[in-house]
Amino acid sequence: MNWLIVSSFGKTFHATGWRVGYCLAPAALMDKILKVHQFMMFSADTPMQYAFAEYMADPATYISLGTFYQHKRDLLASALQNGLFELLPSAGSFFMLASFANFSDESDSDMVKRLIVEHGVATIPLSAFYTDGTDNKLIRLSFSKDDATLLAGAKALCQAAERW
Repeated sequence: MNWLIVSSFGKTFHATGWRVGYCLAPAALMDKILKVHQFMMFSADTPMQYAFAEYMADPATYISLGTFYQHKRDLLASALQNGLFELLPSAGSFFMLASFANFSDESDSDMVKRLIVEHGVATIPLSAFYTDGTDNKLIRLSFSKDDATLLAGAKALCQAAERW
């Protein structure tokens, strides 16, 4: 069987920034991955590895993650529903895409810069994920934040869009 799972504890457990990930694969494939990994990884965050291992000892910490992130997604979507950004459906992620094509013709990169500088909200231009820089007037929003931050960000986004 050929399968490979690569994931991030930091993102999965709402602890972004720690950069602790994992990889699961059949032994033959893992053997090859380890040969490459040894030359790509300088050091591991050992205390966080132990902390995540202890945290995962209780299955309740990860069994409820779907419900946890659905609440976050629904909270942000609800807070943005009366604004000008058009939200695209989001499932199986802690990101959602928002279109601004209905109120601005600027590039997604310019939109992101303006949101940061003028409104204090950091988003990601979707064009950053295209090798050719395709700009579909979409920004990526993360809902892997605490509720107060999500609500404050949504309020700032709604107010920003109204000023265009």
